[in-house]
Amino acid sequence: MTCPGSQPISDNCVSIGPFVLLKSVCCPVLLMGQGIGCPEKSRKSELALNQSMRKEEDGEEHREEAVERGAQQLRALRGVADLNNGAIGLYNMGLSCCLNSLLQVFFMNTHFTMILRRIRVPIGHAEQKESVPYQMLLLLEQMQHSKQRAVYPQELVRCLTVHNLKLFVQYDAAHLFLSLWNLIKNQITDRELADRLTTLYTIWVQEYLVCQKCSFETRRDSNMVTLPLPMFNARSQRLKTLEDSLHCFFQPEQLTDNNMCLCEQCERKTPSVQGMRLTCLPQTLTLHLKRFCYRKSSWTQKISYSLPFPQSLDFNQILTQEQFHPDAKEKVSWDDVKCTYGNSHFNWGETAYLLVYMRKNPQ
Repeated sequence: MTCPGSQPISDNCVSIGPFVLLKSVCCPVLLMGQGIGCPEKSRKSELALNQSMRKEEDGEEHREEAVERGAQQLRALRGVADLNNGAIGLYNMGLSCCLNSLLQVFFMNTHFTMILRRIRVPIGHAEQKESVPYQMLLLLEQMQHSKQRAVYPQELVRCLTVHNLKLFVQYDAAHLFLSLWNLIKNQITDRELADRLTTLYTIWVQEYLVCQKCSFETRRDSNMVTLPLPMFNARSQRLKTLEDSLHCFFQPEQLTDNNMCLCEQCERKTPSVQGMRLTCLPQTLTLHLKRFCYRKSSWTQKISYSLPFPQSLDFNQILTQEQFHPDAKEKVSWDDVKCTYGNSHFNWGETAYLLVYMRKNPQ
């Protein structure tokens, strides 16, 4: 796929090609491959974190040295930040297993780590402590070079608490992913790098509304970082595969009776067709399976039935020509990944909730 850079919507810039699954993330979590979850050590981690916070005042006189060490660490990371090169795992800190799995998703993406390696070194000690991209980079370096079996993401977790992502809370995986992504993007001061991060993850679509009386059509371009996919169709029937879910998401909807919309040309409410066309797919495609539904009294229930997803995903084989924008053109074992399809007889935690695909053979 040819990336359109800072202008994600333009004529002849769209390529709908095959994607390959990078990782599936469960809710609350299923650690795949590199990660190591150790819930029994969470309390020990909390005590260590509190002790380190109390010791901050003792290190005031060493702030300048810390800044220089940080700069040296960042310079050393320029050529080595790659999780696939023998990195170790992460211990669970304060119910951070979901966070650990998402960190692996980010770090396994070499396009992301290339951006991370080029961020500006924060100048002051306080700025370093509050910079999510910088703390992620230091954590990646620690995972690369530590002699331990796994490391604690202590400094990053402390950094996230400053930004209201607290410990000892069970987070929704999709919500936490978006929170992390926004913090990273907003704290990258280099505009070019921020634009590259946006291009790497952002999905562009065109929303449309067509009047059934006069055929007048209104359009609006919009974007999202995750594609929220349904588990049921419009008739409340279970969808059987990920491809069915994608097709359902882009299926036009008839708006009639009380759902009719105002037509600017007819100047009255008329029956309409509402839908969405795919405009541009990113290098990294994140799919959010909507496995949660709300019952009475705000009770939340997880939908754990099986929804198989392929190792390779080709949108040309899934969507119709009408569901493309008019200008559109042409690590663990797979058996382990398939265990996260979901099943009513399985443990509810072993159900994939967030799928991350990478474009194959990018141009």
